[in-house]
Amino acid sequence: MRTLVLSDLHLGSRREVDVLQRTDARAALLSELGDVDRLVLLGDVVELREGPVADSLEVAREPLAAIGEALGEGTEVVLLAGNHDHALVAPWLEARQLARAAPLALAEATDPAAHPVASATAAALRPATVRLAYPGVWLRDDVYATHGHYLDLHLTVPTFERIAAGVMERLVGEVPAAATPADYEAALAPLYAWLHTVARHTADGGLARRKASRDVWGALTDSGPRPLRARALAAAFPMAVRVVNMLGVGPVAADVSTEELRRAGLRAMAEAARRLEVPAAWVLFGHTHRAGPLEADDASEWEDGGRRLVNTGCWVHEAFARRGGPYWPGTVVEVGPEGPPRLRNLLGDYEP
Repeated sequence: MRTLVLSDLHLGSRREVDVLQRTDARAALLSELGDVDRLVLLGDVVELREGPVADSLEVAREPLAAIGEALGEGTEVVLLAGNHDHALVAPWLEARQLARAAPLALAEATDPAAHPVASATAAALRPATVRLAYPGVWLRDDVYATHGHYLDLHLTVPTFERIAAGVMERLVGEVPAAATPADYEAALAPLYAWLHTVARHTADGGLARRKASRDVWGALTDSGPRPLRARALAAAFPMAVRVVNMLGVGPVAADVSTEELRRAGLRAMAEAARRLEVPAAWVLFGHTHRAGPLEADDASEWEDGGRRLVNTGCWVHEAFARRGGPYWPGTVVEVGPEGPPRLRNLLGDYEP
């Protein structure tokens, strides 16, 4: 069986960074789908944090329909939720709680037709057959794939989501050393529900908060001449980080370099896999948008306790992304019947 995995399409983004809206980028993906037996959309498929659900789905419908048509009738699509489209599975998770079902396992599946947002997404992918899975899916006995948003609870970079998740963890209790997905959901699902509500009921869909976060990150990482306000922010940032740690929301660190973003993301994903006791040789994840391991990467950073991590990259084009770099859009991971998952980028010739 030939499986293709891609993540973080963010279809319907108001920032118009979702490259599959463009026919040239879409064609590069569609050309790969003719002989695929299974397509895995590994979360953050539809952008549900920047406006009403109906608006995002309307924009997402055309690229999803093209994907479904290229796959053809009977080909399986496994649809997973991430942090930006957690609403795909939120009704299902709530129904499980009401039914007093067993705690959420590493890989659960359901019919998307029973859940409104998932049903609409699955309908757009016809004639392919869609299965809704969460929080992960087994692609082989030794290959496990999940979006990767659980890593936010272990991240040492002080992003908005990391700090908000830390606050929630203080309220509901820390994720134990031997954890289940339900332990992570207890801390993260309320945060996602709040952000989803903000997107539905504010004029800008939460874009102002995201722009502010990007501006802060830019001020802290810009190596060129910076205005006085940016220099003041950089000087105050370590103190703010100390305050966050004193409040028990961390631990986080003041290093926000791209190198530390990579290292911290890998450490956090490895920690989540350890706590969940994922019995896999390979763990595929997205979420951070940083594809890897790439040829220039230190392979040891991508290994932990017998598990090897693979990041599926993204399909959004950010201003800081450089052609051939780890954040360049268009990465897929191919999983065959045996051997290591293979990382490839389909948009090397893409012109923004």
